[in-house]
Amino acid sequence: MGKLIPHRAAILASIGIALVAVLILLAMDRPPICTCGYVKLWHGDINSMGNSQHIADWYTPSHIIHGPIFYAFAWLLFGKWKLGGEGAVRWGLPLAVFLEAAWEVLENTPFVINRFRSVTANWGYSGDSVLNSFADIGWMAFGFYLAMRLPIKVTIALAIIGEVVAGLVVRDGLALTVIMLLFPIDAIAQWQAGG
Repeated sequence: MGKLIPHRAAILASIGIALVAVLILLAMDRPPICTCGYVKLWHGDINSMGNSQHIADWYTPSHIIHGPIFYAFAWLLFGKWKLGGEGAVRWGLPLAVFLEAAWEVLENTPFVINRFRSVTANWGYSGDSVLNSFADIGWMAFGFYLAMRLPIKVTIALAIIGEVVAGLVVRDGLALTVIMLLFPIDAIAQWQAGG
């Protein structure tokens, strides 16, 4: 038996969901691309105007990690429907894209932007460009694909490596962002500030 892949209708639904997110973000007056006027494949300075404006940055590993998390959630959800791994693979992708797209829209609301500025390592955060949000959805889908194809131990190891590298280089990552958004800790804030 070959490897399972998402159903064609699930892929089309996922693309549709991502495009709806793009339209919502444009309606929210998010800039289509970086206001600097150009697009970069990689932007590595998290405390600059280009942060979260281009295709990839130090938060890309966080979005890739969302993929296996959403895959595991789909596995559990569809397992209750007796579909197990097949349902998670074939129909979990639209659910994952919906969750990531919903986060991208929420992340770009004034409330969340201000929250990021006040408690995370992104003191100058101004929200994402639409290109960056669309890329983040794509990075999550890549993580979902990796979770479909790789052994669980390898997927977990890659997630840990992504978190550790981002933590060492920019003093941030998925776990630190979640902690600081929900339960800010002064010691972490001081460490992220270089203290």
